[in-house]
Amino acid sequence: MIRPILNLRKKRILIDVDTQRDFFVADGQMCIRNHRRVLANIRRVMAWARCEHIRVISTALVHQPNDHHEPYCRIGTDGVRKLRYTLRHRHVVFEANDNTDLPRENVQDAEQIILCKRTVDPFDEPRAERFLTETKANELVVIGGPAETAVLSTVLGLLVRQKNVVVVYDAVGSLDNNAANVAFRKMQAKGAKLVDTRSLFGPSSLRMVHACTCDRCRGRAPNTTKNHTY
Repeated sequence: MIRPILNLRKKRILIDVDTQRDFFVADGQMCIRNHRRVLANIRRVMAWARCEHIRVISTALVHQPNDHHEPYCRIGTDGVRKLRYTLRHRHVVFEANDNTDLPRENVQDAEQIILCKRTVDPFDEPRAERFLTETKANELVVIGGPAETAVLSTVLGLLVRQKNVVVVYDAVGSLDNNAANVAFRKMQAKGAKLVDTRSLFGPSSLRMVHACTCDRCRGRAPNTTKNHTY
């Protein structure tokens, strides 16, 4: 019997989907809706993971600088960078290429694995597909965005591989509210559990995360956003 390269037998692992500046900062190329509220919840979940010593597996979308069809998350731009508080101190980055190698010495001691990918679906990326498939955990907790594209693809891919998936829906950003609600229903229908941060951690006084310089994130504008159906 071939021994698997990865043996991440943790009770919980946090799956952090594409928490990059182009998606989550107001001046990003593809900024999500309600980014202030979602960012506050993402920060809470990341703080919880640090406190509980929960390993993080992150995905990061990368496009080539000359890709005129996808003008966001381009290599070499500020928008491709992850949000500061979604990075753990001991992290390792695997670039997007056609390799499937996963050096054990680079993985076992890392608090966070960052898997770069060239498409919204991480299972289209050979190394990311192998890593997510081989990861062993009792529960995979998913946050990030966008709900209707990258998060949906990630969750459905995990469920197909018989993983136990929990989606923290108010820590998941979306570009379109209706499409996001459809995506959440699909995840739930396929077996994912949907929870919110309040049910996990109780109420929070955190309102500003200073992720960007827009008036809303700096507390200078009223919050008129509406909640998702879920």
